[in-house]
Amino acid sequence: MHSRLRLPYKRFTNQSHLRVAMQWFCVTFALSAPSFSAAENASAGTSDDSFENVVAPFVKEYCAKCHGEKRQRAGLDLEVYRSAASVTPARKTWAKVLMMLREHKMPPEKSSQPSAAQRIDVANWIERELAKFQCSNEVDPGRVTVRRLNRTEYNNTVRDLLGVDVRPAEQFPDDDVGYGFDNIGDVLAVSALLAENYLDAADTLVERATQLDTATRFFVCEGDDPEACARRFIEHFGLRAYRRPLLNREKERLIALFRQSITDGASYSEAIQTVTKAFLVAPHFLFRLERSTERATGNENSSSTVRFVGDFELATRLSYFIWSSMPDDELLELAERGELRNPEIVDAQALRMLSDQKSTALVKNFVEQWLQIRRLESATPDPQAFPFFDEELREAMRTETLLFAEAIMRDDRSVLEFIDADFTYANERLARHYGLDGISGESFRRVALGRRERGGVLTQASILTITSNPTRTSPVARGKWILEQILGAPPPPPPPNVEELEETREAILSGTLRERMERHRADPNCATCHVEMDALGFSLENFDAVGAWRRFDGKSLIDSTGELPDGRTFEGPRELKNLLMERRDGFTQALAEKMLTYALGRGLEYYDACAVEEVVRRLRAQQDRFSGLILGIVHSRPFRYTRAAD
Repeated sequence: MHSRLRLPYKRFTNQSHLRVAMQWFCVTFALSAPSFSAAENASAGTSDDSFENVVAPFVKEYCAKCHGEKRQRAGLDLEVYRSAASVTPARKTWAKVLMMLREHKMPPEKSSQPSAAQRIDVANWIERELAKFQCSNEVDPGRVTVRRLNRTEYNNTVRDLLGVDVRPAEQFPDDDVGYGFDNIGDVLAVSALLAENYLDAADTLVERATQLDTATRFFVCEGDDPEACARRFIEHFGLRAYRRPLLNREKERLIALFRQSITDGASYSEAIQTVTKAFLVAPHFLFRLERSTERATGNENSSSTVRFVGDFELATRLSYFIWSSMPDDELLELAERGELRNPEIVDAQALRMLSDQKSTALVKNFVEQWLQIRRLESATPDPQAFPFFDEELREAMRTETLLFAEAIMRDDRSVLEFIDADFTYANERLARHYGLDGISGESFRRVALGRRERGGVLTQASILTITSNPTRTSPVARGKWILEQILGAPPPPPPPNVEELEETREAILSGTLRERMERHRADPNCATCHVEMDALGFSLENFDAVGAWRRFDGKSLIDSTGELPDGRTFEGPRELKNLLMERRDGFTQALAEKMLTYALGRGLEYYDACAVEEVVRRLRAQQDRFSGLILGIVHSRPFRYTRAAD
């Protein structure tokens, strides 16, 4: 793909860096409470509490040396903020700044320190400014870039549209990924090669469809007037292919194509095949184009440009969210009657769709990317260190995680079981790897774990393998994975020119992995983040680089203890999971953000905070059940509404 088509991805990569900046003490945001007391807050105040008088001088004196125009550690330049109005769009960044000030983590110990009054004044100003952003009916729902169908969506859509069993998109170029997912509108560009693939796929699909029993429905006229048959086909097939009724001018163009084919000597069946190919390469099939111009309900006096997405558009959003495919006839009929505006109807449809076998797509496409287990395909454990690792075990690891996630969805279990659960799925090959007795055969079955150290995705071999190096475990990678995927608090990029941990024979013999890492992170530029990441990662050290349980690393007894900056200590996976469960709200918010990003096909902005909060409230009200998460998403403002085009 041409570099020009990759520019959107580069653009939002920088925005992503901005959102996660200031997370020098990465897990503190999720695991620690603010240290300022109410009395301290009440005692502070200034005569002129404007940004220019309170915050700007503070930034210049205490922050700009590391986070200013000349130097941007963690990719953060605080000097670009010159007014209160500039702070609101960077709400998440300034929330991190507030946390660092309250935790006395910034400025660093060796730097010049502000007085307690200065620190409190700035923290109070930030808190007041962030509180001004109120959730109301006028919050911007955002706007999704026009999205083409990604490879999975294309395959599923032609399956449901034509009833074919081929998957032509497997030969298409890989989809780019943004914000962790491959259904993000900003990165789903079209190259010349992909355009050629679409033309070839249309030929293949129509040829395959003519060979199936369903061909009668498409290519045979059951009447005396071929053009009348063609019109009926175009209207019915077009409704399903475009996910909306065709406009009159669209119908007439396709009828004209049918007539021209007949004039050129084609039979009825051949002419309809030509029309079908035209549908399959049309932008309205290949892209999800939203045409709604309807005003949002609510404030009748509003001059807002916010619009309801429209009935057919909402049906499409629902189907591609839960099924990664086109709406079925029931959704299209409800859209035609305008009934998807009814919240109870939307609830019923979402639950119906979750119970349908096609919802497996939600598990596969969301969970695989959220948990990053697609990386398992390229994992290369060293064959000398792990001679028993083979393709059968690799596939068993992946299957365990997907079946576990599907059970949470199908049984409508608590999403907190992603952190800790008393069951998993295993066949004989995986059970042998885990040391589980009494399981034989290739088929997977549900296995009770009781109070074993395993349970939840953190202790599954798929996750433990993708967060390891080929020859050894990586506490850093495991801690980083927990921060990013479980707590939603990714660390900033490492400083430039950081040396890798030495892996020579002499270095390995110089001490345990933990001892070598402690020496390695002596650099203060590294220590601030590694102190949290490493603590989380070391708690999983009893699992080797492919997820098997161990008590020794070589001849050394495993040390799986960790300590957080607030002094709390924990040991091993069981206590790690207890620690994460204590801060379950951090996990549910992170999960809601990930799921909303996937559902919308765009990255979240500061104005989406209200939607995330509402999703989390709905989830909590449903005892954290999976269906509560899905219903919260489909009722959220950015899912049902859009900012109208200028």
